[in-house]
Order: sequence, then C-alpha cells, then structure tokens
Amino acid sequence: MRKTEKLMQGWTFRQPGHEAVVLDLPHTWNAKDGQDGGNDYWRGTCTYDNTFPRPVYTADERVYLQFHGVNASANVILNGQSVAKHDGGYSTFRVDVTDILADENAITVEVDNSVNDKVYPQKADFTFYGGIYRDVELLVVNRAHFDLDHFGGPGIKYWADVNGKDATVHVRTFLGEEARAAGAYVKVCLADAEGNVVARADGLSVELPVANVHLWDGIDDPYLYRATATLMCDGKAVDEIGCNVGVRTFKVDPQKGFFLNGRSYPLRGVCRHQDWKGIGNALSTEHHDTDMAIIREIGANTIRLAHYQHSQYFYDLCDKYGMVVWAEIPYISEHMPNGRENTISQMKELIVQNFNHPSIVCWGVSNEITISTKDNKDMLDNHHVLNDLCHEMDPTRFTTLACYAMCGPFNKVAHITDVVSWNLYLGWYVPGMPLNDAWVDFFHAKYPNRCLGYSEYGCECMPNLHTSHPKRGDQSEEYQCLYNEYMLKFFDKRPFMWATHLWNMFDFAADARNQGGEPGMNHKGLVTFDRKTRKDSFYIYKAWWSKEPFVYICGRRYVDRPEKMTTVKVYSNQPSVTLYANGEKVATQQGDKVFTFKLPLNGEVKLEAVAGECRDEANIRYVSAPNPAYKLKKGDGNGGNWT
Repeated sequence: MRKTEKLMQGWTFRQPGHEAVVLDLPHTWNAKDGQDGGNDYWRGTCTYDNTFPRPVYTADERVYLQFHGVNASANVILNGQSVAKHDGGYSTFRVDVTDILADENAITVEVDNSVNDKVYPQKADFTFYGGIYRDVELLVVNRAHFDLDHFGGPGIKYWADVNGKDATVHVRTFLGEEARAAGAYVKVCLADAEGNVVARADGLSVELPVANVHLWDGIDDPYLYRATATLMCDGKAVDEIGCNVGVRTFKVDPQKGFFLNGRSYPLRGVCRHQDWKGIGNALSTEHHDTDMAIIREIGANTIRLAHYQHSQYFYDLCDKYGMVVWAEIPYISEHMPNGRENTISQMKELIVQNFNHPSIVCWGVSNEITISTKDNKDMLDNHHVLNDLCHEMDPTRFTTLACYAMCGPFNKVAHITDVVSWNLYLGWYVPGMPLNDAWVDFFHAKYPNRCLGYSEYGCECMPNLHTSHPKRGDQSEEYQCLYNEYMLKFFDKRPFMWATHLWNMFDFAADARNQGGEPGMNHKGLVTFDRKTRKDSFYIYKAWWSKEPFVYICGRRYVDRPEKMTTVKVYSNQPSVTLYANGEKVATQQGDKVFTFKLPLNGEVKLEAVAGECRDEANIRYVSAPNPAYKLKKGDGNGGNWT
C-alpha cells in the first residue's frame, strides 16, 4: 500500500544578495519584509536545495514527488533534470520521478513570486509570500494505482442524493494508466462515524444506498461517513484511498436566503487569510487549529476562504466542525489577457482537489475584478468560461463572485454566476452606514430573483486607539464596534441575503498599506495578526451568534478617560446585565446583546459586569487631559484603501 515520506528538513535556501542558509520547511522568504510595509518587500526567484537517499520501494512500485504549496511558480529539478513546472501558488502538484532516482538524489526547487502578467494573483490587497510553505513529500505507490496525474487530485470523488430519510452516495474512482492496463478493479465501502460498514459495492462508479442517513448538518451536527476505495489486482489489494463523506442538501432562494437540509440556515460568518505575524503563510497544523477555534468561538457558521486555495488541512477542519465554505481562486483585481489559461488551470485544481469537502457549497470565480478592469470583452468572456467550467466539472454546487464596491448593480459581471455577493464598505470608505440599507434594498427590488450577499464588509481598527466620540476613519476600537453593531442589525432585517462574510477574521499582511502606525497591514480583523488580542468587536459577534453564555466589558484598553461622566458598553448573549463600579451596583439592564451604562468617573474605577453565572472585570480611570497615545497620529493613515 501507499507510503509517504516527508522532505521537510535540511533545505539550503538561497536568495539573491543574501548568504545561503539551511532551514526546515515550511518557509517563506517574505515572513518579515512582506509584513512591515517597507520598501524592502522582495519578489523574485529563490532556490531551495536538498539531497535525499533513494526511498525504499520495489520494482512493482512508483515514486511521486508531491508539493502541497509553492508560491507562486515552481521549477523542480531532480538530479539535474527539470521534472515539473507549476504556475499557481496555492494548490497541490506532483510528478512521477521513479525513473530518474539515484542512490543519492539532489533536488533544487526554483521558486518565483516575481511580478508577471500570467500567474494570478498580481494585484491585490494582501502580501504574495514566496516560498515552499506547505509540505513536500515522497509518495510510494504500486505501479497499478489510483490516478495521481489529474490536476493534483485524490483519485476519488463522491456526491449524494437524499430522498426522505434515505440517501444514495455515488462514488467514482479514477485509475492510473498501469492500473487500467492490468485490468484492476475497485472495491468500495462506506462506513459510519463509528467505523461500521453501512454499504459496499464493486466498480469504478458505484451507488451506495444509505438507510436512515445521518446528515451533515452544519455547526450543529457535522456528521461524517468515510468512503474507502481499494484497488484489486490479481486478487490482491495494491492501493487504497478514501475521503470523508458528508451527506447534505442545500439551496439558495432569492427571497429566503440559504437552506441547509431543507431548513432556513442563514449564512453568517467571516473571511479568512492564512498568514500569521512573523511566519507569513508557512503555517503548522497548530496555527490552523487555533484559527478554527477562534472562528468557532464567535459562533460563525460560514467561512469565505479568500482569496485562493487554502490548506487541505483547513478544509478538513471546516468539514469536521460544520463550517459552510465559499472556496475561490485568486482571479482578483485585474484581468490579465495572458493569465486566462492560469485562471482555468487554478479553477480545475481547486475543484478537483476539493470536490470531496462537504463544507464547500460554492466556487468563487473572481474577486473585485472590475477594480482595474471595466466591462472588458475578454474579461467577461473569461468569466463565462470559468462559470461554465465550474458547472461542467461540478453540477452539485453553485457559482458566485465578489463584486467591487464601485461595480454598479447593472454591471454585466454581476450577473454571470449563479449568485452574487458584494464587497461593500459603506460606512467606512464611504460615509454613511445607512447607505447599506439603500444599496441592498435597491438591488433586491430591481433584481428580486437574484440571490444577493455581502462577501466583504468591515472597517479598520487598531486596539490601541480610543475615543469617546468615534467617527469614520479614526481606526478606533469604538468606531469598529459601532460599525459592526449596525451591520449585524442590518443583516437581521434582510433574511433574503444568502450569505454575509465579515472582512476579516484576523488582521493580515498587505504590503502596499500604511495605516494606523503599523505599515504593511490590513487591520480590519476582529483579532490581531498574532492572534493574541480579541478586539472589542469580536465580542459583539459572539453575542450575536454564539450560544456559549458570556459577558464582556468593552473599552478595557480605553483606560484613561478625560470625562467626569463616561459610558460603559457591555456585550452579552444573556438577557440581563448588572454593572458594578468599585463594588457598588450601578444598574441592572434587560436587553439584547448591547448594554450601555452611564456612570460618574472619579479616580480609579474597577468595573464588574455580571450576567447570570458570567462575570467580567475591567479598570478605567479619570484623567484631566486626553491620552495622546489613543489618537491616530498625523501620517499614520486615515483609513484610505490600498489603491
């Protein structure tokens, strides 16, 4: 059967103008310069060299070299011979290297994230980290094996039909050339979460009946079966693959929103970038686990995984925890005529490699493509090609795209995919939060049969900036709270919106930005780049979505307050909150998520909020003059966009 050997240690890394260093993977050379907003952000070609002994394999086996993420273009050279070239920094690719292996093997990977006009992304509000930032492996398989040569796919796909309490799980497997020539056949079994086999069948394409099916039901009950396919040759098992199976139905309705398994299931969640402070996109499984745990804490039920293919490990986490996922390719910000082939290849890889994730319900075709490319005929044609490709490759899911804020309701690009969402920052880049109401209500009235969502909304926030009089552009915690309170109420009034995705769950690197006194960053996250600080707005989402009882005092970082009468805001998902100041009761309020208390401020004040069994504490104090550290300094940016 298959054997996997990781090649992660002892790589010699060379960057032009720097001394060679020995390091372990995962790695990016932009872990610092891609996050500090300086002029030293370097894009170009670097090399990774290593040696490895011939793996253990027999004459009846083949050896593949497998990469799970190299950004953005890779040329793989083994024993002096170029064996693979790949354009696209976020997907898996592999190559059969059996015939050129030696007892001792020298491997060089030339990795290029330089500016060009053919590989996406090239223009976007995030850092394009260069490097080998996911796992590299040697994969040993029998000569007769499941297909490994089709767009980095797993060689197996499934889909399911539900009929009342029962279901039929369709499993299709794909064979490599030698397996087909050998007349191999496939045995498929489906097991429940406890490992009990519930159905069996033989064949490349089988139907597995499941009585009293246990549905994959979002965050409430993300139940997974397991399909296993065994390749038989001359009566012997020679290869085996498998995938988790989530049986669910979903649909979108232009008047009623998203439905999961026949019930209304409003999709309310966040967008996620995969980078972390100090390490860029070279994440470990622990980093992914932390991100998922934080997202789950606020009670989100959907994630838009922007703006590229994410790690298979994170998609698995979405399956496991019931997150409904929007998956997309990095066709973003501009249409490059020479990049059409790359958009198609990246879409094929996205769909083939991720077809088996029940969490994914839609394929994202593009993001903000009209920001620099208007109603260009070639661009529109490419969108139609991609949209048709998605339907051809996967008729079980719908297509979507994210429209740029200035892309008007009548723009042709907004009417290509099955549903549409908008990146609207009304109340941040444009003054007036009520403009959200006007814009969405107009679109819904004009196109009542068009499913509409928000793919991005949000505002910049630095947790060190504070004011008692928040206003647009000040980047204070207090304005971010007001903005998100408004948006959550706005969405509640419009259940027809099929999905809403906050931009962003975490602060992330954006090399072109210079804002808030921390250049090279987008600060719209609910959590800081290092994942250490949950901003106050984090807790309004927790109050709105989470069932876990809690109470939270806002403004805990706004300690120095130059006012004799101050307002204390408390977030909770409990119906009643009592506030104490220095042990004395201020008031008890009945309310819904947002509780505000007025109290006189004189000297040091210890606050305590009590909501049922939940308690929280914070300290504030009166000062005679405003603390200058709380104010955005001149030259630190005022909330302008990266363009």
